[in-house]
Amino acid sequence: MRVGLIQSNYIPWRGYFDFIDDVDLFIFHDDIQYTKKDWRNRNLIKTPQGKQWLTVPVKGLLSHNLINEVSIDYSQDWISYQVNRFDECYRKAPFFNDAFHFLEVIQQKRITSLSELNQCLIIEICKYLDINTPFETSSTFSPHGTKTTRIIDILKKTGADVYLSGPSAEGYLDNSLFVKNCIQLEYKNYTYDPYPQQWGSFIGDVTILDLIANCGPDASNFIKSKKGNTVVIKSIHK
Repeated sequence: MRVGLIQSNYIPWRGYFDFIDDVDLFIFHDDIQYTKKDWRNRNLIKTPQGKQWLTVPVKGLLSHNLINEVSIDYSQDWISYQVNRFDECYRKAPFFNDAFHFLEVIQQKRITSLSELNQCLIIEICKYLDINTPFETSSTFSPHGTKTTRIIDILKKTGADVYLSGPSAEGYLDNSLFVKNCIQLEYKNYTYDPYPQQWGSFIGDVTILDLIANCGPDASNFIKSKKGNTVVIKSIHK
């Protein structure tokens, strides 16, 4: 069983959904430290002036807050801003209503936890893209250890024999622990074809809502990487 483990992002880009579609179980890494000025609470849209952030404001941050402890700040009218900005930039896109639906979900549910909001939107978008991968959260496994030992503990509790990681983890994962535990280690490659897009030259590192607004139901045909995963440690069964 191939398992992937990533922190939740706010309406992430298409590579995130390709990753989910490439595993048998996807785990939201929700009980590690929240990082500021990251993808946890914001993502990019494409505007006539270039890329622009859509940000979810959070409140009461402490240096030790875990991702699943972060609350959304509704004292700021960020939802109206995002709705209006998205309408301005995408109203002429052929599948605007399909993408706008996910902003309406935000309006209707008013979820107070950032982690829960991210998970809710990601799962809803997966349904739209016909991605049927099951989801879990890392906190449900009560993991022990730090860094690689923590990941190995989660993987062993799921029965995984393959771990799919994002390439940014290559600098800190301890490969020897995957060998010791007979778990294959793979890194995801993110190489994609462009898709029809508004506002000039193609920009790929924007929210999945850009792809949905421009391609609608055909969006699922643009989320598969042209390159396969890089296998770093091959599984050797005892």
